[in-house]
Amino acid sequence: MELSNVEGDKYRSYLHGEGEKNTKWRYGAPPNYDVVNKLFEEERTKVWPPGSLEEKVQNLVKTWEMEIFHKERLEDFKTIDTEKYVFSLNGKGALNMEGIGKLGGGYNPQLQTSLPEEFRCYDPDKETSESSHRAFTTTFPRGFALEILKVYAGPPEIVYKFRHWGYNEGPFKGHAPTGDLVEFYGIAIMEVDEEMKIVRVEFFYERGELLGGLLKGAPMDSSALEAASSCPFLRNTG
Repeated sequence: MELSNVEGDKYRSYLHGEGEKNTKWRYGAPPNYDVVNKLFEEERTKVWPPGSLEEKVQNLVKTWEMEIFHKERLEDFKTIDTEKYVFSLNGKGALNMEGIGKLGGGYNPQLQTSLPEEFRCYDPDKETSESSHRAFTTTFPRGFALEILKVYAGPPEIVYKFRHWGYNEGPFKGHAPTGDLVEFYGIAIMEVDEEMKIVRVEFFYERGELLGGLLKGAPMDSSALEAASSCPFLRNTG
């Protein structure tokens, strides 16, 4: 279970090097994870030994997230078998790559909901990949860090517990930042093939743990919101 990381980010493969010279990046260039890597290293609760299964799973998940959010063309994905890949959240119907594209990409598949429209503080049906990404890079200017807490089973069916966290230091959906830590926990299953390409991902978590923490700030007027949200750093992400 090895990822190729010739140069660049020490937690993510397939960002730089000869193999990525023709990659089409969604925001024009490879993302820079220096800021969120700093948050990760300062506040992670687990430091896995080099070469351990936990470290390998953590790097695979981080690389998978990077490709999902930043690579525009299916042919540029290295961690995923794009023809077989399916994604599901909390036991809902599985989405293939076409279905994910119809949802708009970004955080939309991870924040699917059956709530009536009037109760949706974040509505994936109305967000694009760019608007979704902008919402979270704005509210988490230091990034949205990920760590693997436990690996219950290894390949070909990887089962793990994870923690995602960041600091609400920018506005979110009309609400002022609070500066508070916002985090959530979940379980995931990743099935990989003999080439270690991901063919299935299932996530189980409560989206309200994330969104609830982002709605505590006071409502902002439109002019303050526009000024605070004009973030030029879409490539800096978690």
